[in-house]
Amino acid sequence: MTQPVSRSTPDILCIGSVLWDIIGRCTSDMQHGADMPGRITRLPGGVAMNIAMTLARFGMKPAVLSAVGRDAEGDELVLACGHLGLITDHLYRSEDLPTDRYMAVEGANGLTAAIADAHSLEAAGDKILRPLVTGPLGTNETPFDGPIALDGNLKLALLDEIATHPAFARADLRVAPASPGKAERLRPFLSHARGTLYVNLEEAGLLCQDDFSESAAAADALLARGAARVLVTDGGKSATEADADGACTQVPPRVNVARVTGAGDTFMAAHIAAEARGEDRDHALASALRAAATYVSGEPPL
Repeated sequence: MTQPVSRSTPDILCIGSVLWDIIGRCTSDMQHGADMPGRITRLPGGVAMNIAMTLARFGMKPAVLSAVGRDAEGDELVLACGHLGLITDHLYRSEDLPTDRYMAVEGANGLTAAIADAHSLEAAGDKILRPLVTGPLGTNETPFDGPIALDGNLKLALLDEIATHPAFARADLRVAPASPGKAERLRPFLSHARGTLYVNLEEAGLLCQDDFSESAAAADALLARGAARVLVTDGGKSATEADADGACTQVPPRVNVARVTGAGDTFMAAHIAAEARGEDRDHALASALRAAATYVSGEPPL
């Protein structure tokens, strides 16, 4: 078993939701109001957490910055993070905020419904960023200069602050919206042309206030609205990576779908890891699509 990681120097920071995923899965198609037999699991989750776990499997040393309660669920979650190879020294542990949770129901036809209870993360606000502002990870004068994976579970005001904060001035920001309902929280990164945005077709449409039929058109529209760099996915149809220097569109491998929750996080983490290994645009996108397809099929992405 992997030993808990502590007091190590991270090579990437993952900022956002770290919580318990409670997932109910059924092997049959599910419609509204369905009551079916299946399996219910509780696993470490959250966008930042899912990204960090995948990065660790790819050999990177991620540190998670989030809010975790000092309740029994929080203690169990921190212990689980350590055993998964994540650095937890910089978590904000709150005495009066409960550990966040996410609940989803999935059928053979995909996600039926989900609710994210990330109120503690939102309530903690900029307290989770203290290690980047006052040390030990960085300060305003000596900013952290590595990659940072950031998820949209943070409040819009805090994301807007991060987009222009001196403590993030040298960081390679990689940003995901967490869910379509929070896609518009990424607007500061359009208006300030910061970071790489990882969105699906629906999220791209919400950001651009438009409808798109394929990923390449959505990527072009996001760049036109100010994005510095984007990766747009469209399920099993296509994915596009684009910036001012050009674009690359690929079709993901076809697989039987066994799960969907966490697929986007796996794609993002695999892409970050591929670029950290020095892969070029085409190969990094292909690596990310393979990892996501493997994950969706029910297998580990490695």
